[in-house]
Amino acid sequence: MGKSALVIGAGFGGLSAAIRLQAAGVQTTLLEKGSQVGGRARVFRESGFVFDAGPTVITAPECLDELFALTGRKLSDYVELISLSPFYRLHWGDGSSFDYSNNSEEMARQIGERNPRDVEGYEKFLEYSKKVYQKGYVELGHAAFLKFRDMIKVSPALIRAGAHRSVFQVVSKYIKDPKLREAFSFHTLLVGGSPFKSSSIYTLIHYLERSGGVHFPKGGTGALVQGMLKYFRDLGGMVRTDAEVGQITVRDGVARGVSLKSGEQLNADLVVSNAEVMHTYKNLLSEAPQAGRITRQLHRRKFTMSLFVMYLGSSRSAASWPKLAHHNIIFGQRYKELLKDIFEGHTLPDDFSLYVHAPSVTDPSMAPEGCSSYYVLSPVPHLGHLPIDWNREAPIYAEKIFNALEKSLMPGLRESLMVQKYVTPDYFNTELNSHLGAAFSLQPTLLQSAYFRIHNRDRNIRGLYFVGAGTHPGAGIPGVVGSAKATVGVIQSDGFF
Repeated sequence: MGKSALVIGAGFGGLSAAIRLQAAGVQTTLLEKGSQVGGRARVFRESGFVFDAGPTVITAPECLDELFALTGRKLSDYVELISLSPFYRLHWGDGSSFDYSNNSEEMARQIGERNPRDVEGYEKFLEYSKKVYQKGYVELGHAAFLKFRDMIKVSPALIRAGAHRSVFQVVSKYIKDPKLREAFSFHTLLVGGSPFKSSSIYTLIHYLERSGGVHFPKGGTGALVQGMLKYFRDLGGMVRTDAEVGQITVRDGVARGVSLKSGEQLNADLVVSNAEVMHTYKNLLSEAPQAGRITRQLHRRKFTMSLFVMYLGSSRSAASWPKLAHHNIIFGQRYKELLKDIFEGHTLPDDFSLYVHAPSVTDPSMAPEGCSSYYVLSPVPHLGHLPIDWNREAPIYAEKIFNALEKSLMPGLRESLMVQKYVTPDYFNTELNSHLGAAFSLQPTLLQSAYFRIHNRDRNIRGLYFVGAGTHPGAGIPGVVGSAKATVGVIQSDGFF
């Protein structure tokens, strides 16, 4: 009889691990707490509007192509990816903007208009980013750092790359214009890190985007999730929704399966957790030896910021606000000071920077005919820094955001709204089991990367593995999909298949 596996959590990491295991001949069951798969990438639907609840920036499509190529299939057979240009439109309070894309001539022109000397500096930064991408993503992104000597082996390369420096420090070495420094350093926020604290290794995101592009799945990120789910089922995998895990069953130091909150016991040869790492150790392994020690260690770690996200359905078309591209970043008046308040402060800042996703610019099917849908995200402190009453604060905060949007890019927004909803740090904490409501698990600092993250294989419990944002290589779709590749590689080396 063949081997069997249980995967806890149907986010991108869990789906990717389940696909890889099933493709390798391991009978795999995917368990999801919620009523739909996707984890953070679930979908909200209301009055004909479609809102991707979580990740919306699709990069490194080759990591997705690879999943389907495992069995001779193609990603394009399951979902259509649309290439975006520009990748992002960046906006500042003085009314200026910058279209960030992979068009080298257009990038050089825009940079030169701000500071001619930064044209050469940007080319040097891009070359630096390419080298870090080659080492940090291509060579090491899918390798599991299970032993300290694994870290020692790559230390010389990390030192040469200046991994001890922050992303912002490296960008500032090459770029002098203040706004361009913001334009080329904000990317760490996409994986939950401050550019002033995240290791310069994460500058690789810049080249990753320039080389592979930024994409949108027709029908939204939810369509990509559904494509992956169909593929998994086509391979013979099983999915159970509304199946919340209460405890990972450990006997004689071996993961033997799980017990559901309903009381049902499920057995398997191995367990892969895509649940948030603190939730896994604190709650799902509360009866296992050593779990308490790891939980205490995690309490000392630094977790990412949380998010306040608004989902808006407008009776007006996307063409009503021509300044908006598909992806938009609206920088506030403060940059470093604001990020310090978000990551280290103990009050909710009065100001903010925003990410505005406008999918109807690309895909009208995301809203009823003649209408448009929007996703507006503001990074905020997590609940450990800011234990406020979001039920009281959220409407006030939303009004501030509306005022800013109507003043800058979207006049008349409020009067056009047909749908308005939002999620707060409480949503991440309770619905997604994210410690402190942190949106991306552990921060991507040097001492919380690679070997220093939760390992892809548990040290003490045989047959227990991890995928997702809290393990190596980290958050973001390429990160969590890559974690599945690293983890299933370890499972294979352990002789499970």
